[in-house]
Amino acid sequence: MCTKAWPPLGMLYIAGVLMKEGVEVSMLDQSALGFTPKKAVDWVKREEPDILGFSVLHSAAKEAPKIAELVKKENPNIKIVMGNYHATFNAERILRKYPSVDIIVRGEGEFACLDLAKCLEKGGDLREVDGITFRHNGKIVSTSDRPLIKNIDELPFPDRKLMNAEYTSTIFGVKVATKKFTTVLSSRGCPFRCTFCGCRKFARGVWRPRSVENIMQELHLLRSQGYEEILFVDDNFTLNRKRVVKLCRMMRKEGLDIRWICDSRVDNSSYDMFREMVKAGCNTLYFGIESANQRILDYYKKGITPQQSFDAVRQARKAGIDVIVGSFIVGAPDETWEEILNTLKFAQKLDIDVSSLNILGAFSGTEIWNELAAKGWINEEECWETSVYVPSVSPHSVPFEEIRQMIYEHFRKFYLRPKQLLKEVLRTLKSSYRLGVLLVNLPRANSVIDDVVQGVRYG
Repeated sequence: MCTKAWPPLGMLYIAGVLMKEGVEVSMLDQSALGFTPKKAVDWVKREEPDILGFSVLHSAAKEAPKIAELVKKENPNIKIVMGNYHATFNAERILRKYPSVDIIVRGEGEFACLDLAKCLEKGGDLREVDGITFRHNGKIVSTSDRPLIKNIDELPFPDRKLMNAEYTSTIFGVKVATKKFTTVLSSRGCPFRCTFCGCRKFARGVWRPRSVENIMQELHLLRSQGYEEILFVDDNFTLNRKRVVKLCRMMRKEGLDIRWICDSRVDNSSYDMFREMVKAGCNTLYFGIESANQRILDYYKKGITPQQSFDAVRQARKAGIDVIVGSFIVGAPDETWEEILNTLKFAQKLDIDVSSLNILGAFSGTEIWNELAAKGWINEEECWETSVYVPSVSPHSVPFEEIRQMIYEHFRKFYLRPKQLLKEVLRTLKSSYRLGVLLVNLPRANSVIDDVVQGVRYG
């Protein structure tokens, strides 16, 4: 079935390492298949695993423990393990609150899970497994952090056949992947310090790229399996321009016919790089623009300027990028009404096709979350399982509902401008990709409109 979810690459990488060492693995993407907790538990009962692992982001912070509890009732001897961002940042809290959860894997999980599986199989001492948190003699114990994987090329390619699901990619409910689609990770981590992002803490501020040759091997494998569209889900795909250009030229040289999507920081942009990307099949590009106000950008520690955003969009458009998405964040703790309006107007000035407006949120593991807690605006022990909208808790922010209404009005103005409409129509008529997206979405036009409106009003 098709969903808005993306393949769980983290779990697939872990599965690859385990299977390489002879560990039997089966996987369920509950979100992609739309399984209820009961159906998920039924699946676990059929598989009869010794260890059950959960990949837990904040969106599943409460759902995963519920399933774990139901599974534990059916099989008290099963070992339940959780990992990923939310579990890493809240390891002790999870173990204190949920007796059904036995072990937390912190950070990268490939070799931690392998060592853990071997340790449990032999009845060994968990204190000898780095990178985990667990209970021991009534106390919660955390072992030493596991070193980051230096050479990502050593990892087996994710075996997407393990997932009994089809995936797609959407923007505001519009299916932008029109053919067989998957995601690829060509690097891990990010060296930048954005205060709203948990990547820096999770990956310790280190960027580790895969070699171009290793990426090409996986891309050829995917093409042989019928994949025609991919999304690079790197935290910072264009950090090294020479690497991007080398990859693009190799894709062309080896006749790799794949359409692809990626993101780029505006300060890592150049016409020449974008031109190489277009020639190699890149049709959609995301920019994290965030704000039109330097004061707010500095608060986010974004390390860019509004002028760089303007220049990056202009270079991408000139290079022939088909669809340009600009992502913005409004609602910083003391951001004024005028500053928010300035960002909304800036979004209209830029030559982008999609304006993605987000109200600033915070979750555990981010610097903004720590700031809210330090100022007493949130009680971490009460809301660690949820993210919070900053304007909902900051006494100095423009009220949340007022910001949401401003965003709604911006969307109406952005997409209904005669000049913008004409521009998008002409671009669509000239683009086989855009025409394909239009044809795929026409049968579900009413549903798409509903998704857009819901996203604007309630997102």
